[in-house]
Amino acid sequence: MAQALVLVAMALTAWLVASAVGPGIFHDHLVQAGVGHGAAGSGHIEQAFTSSMLLALPVALLTAIALALAVTWYFSRRLQRSIARVVDSAAEVAAGDYSSRISSPGLGSEFDRLAGTFNALAERLGAVESTRRRMLADLAHEMRTPLATLNAHFEALEDGVRELDEDTFAVLRSSTGRLERLAQDIGAVSRAEEGSLEIHRELTGPRQLVEAACRAAADRYHDKGVTLRGDVSTDLPVLVDPARMGQVLGNLLDNALRHTPQGGSVTVFCRNLERWVEFEVRDTGEGIAPEHLDHIFDRFYRADPARSRPRGGSGIGLTITKALVEAHGGGIFARSAGPGQGAAFTVRLPLS
Repeated sequence: MAQALVLVAMALTAWLVASAVGPGIFHDHLVQAGVGHGAAGSGHIEQAFTSSMLLALPVALLTAIALALAVTWYFSRRLQRSIARVVDSAAEVAAGDYSSRISSPGLGSEFDRLAGTFNALAERLGAVESTRRRMLADLAHEMRTPLATLNAHFEALEDGVRELDEDTFAVLRSSTGRLERLAQDIGAVSRAEEGSLEIHRELTGPRQLVEAACRAAADRYHDKGVTLRGDVSTDLPVLVDPARMGQVLGNLLDNALRHTPQGGSVTVFCRNLERWVEFEVRDTGEGIAPEHLDHIFDRFYRADPARSRPRGGSGIGLTITKALVEAHGGGIFARSAGPGQGAAFTVRLPLS
């Protein structure tokens, strides 16, 4: 409608201007050609020109308007259909259908980018929603066991089946402790992934980090009968938060200890690799199947779903580890030759 109004206004303006200016210009040409007002037939010639112009010009303008409107209608319909598809898909995404996608409308690179960006957004929202649902389900599962334990013991105390002795206190403390650790771990992951975790960097020697982590885990390894060794082959300093990196190595050592049977061994390597300092925690334990390697850092993910919760930890230790490493500008990955072949977790930090 707007385009039609513009075309009509342009045509009317052209017709009025031509009607006002055209006869005068034609008369001047007649004078220059030697045909004056007194010449026979000059008045008839001017009248014929004016009549033909006033008749031909509207026909030409109306034809041009019709063709322009036809082209405008065609492209407007194409544009309208393309935008309608975007609106419909956006409504489906807003309603929770994240599988909705739009195809390229063929209207240029800008619309192709719009379609690609929308599809990427829908895919990302679907992944976030899937993660959210899985996390809530896993969180409810993690909380169910300690809450059920607390509830059962409180009922037993009320019924007089159990006494409030040291064993009962120990069970209650253990269950509340698990809930507290779970809350702290989830908070730590959220802060790290949002970039709000405080990182106080300072130049630190790799040997200092490895030795501190091994000392902190030494008693647990001794109690289980697993050998713990450190192998540091570089003294190049890294700019890290020593406390946070101690938490990273501690989580990796705890994870290795859970999956390494008595008589096994865990080694912490540290070496220089071009612009990186690389820490590696390698164990001789249960190993990881190939299909689990891509998910090992997901929240609450367990390669062995049958593993008991007390033995398996909170389920987000490796997630915290990954978030802390990435907050330092580094990366972490896991590898394993398969079940029974042990596993290795490698942390790479940029050299200061």
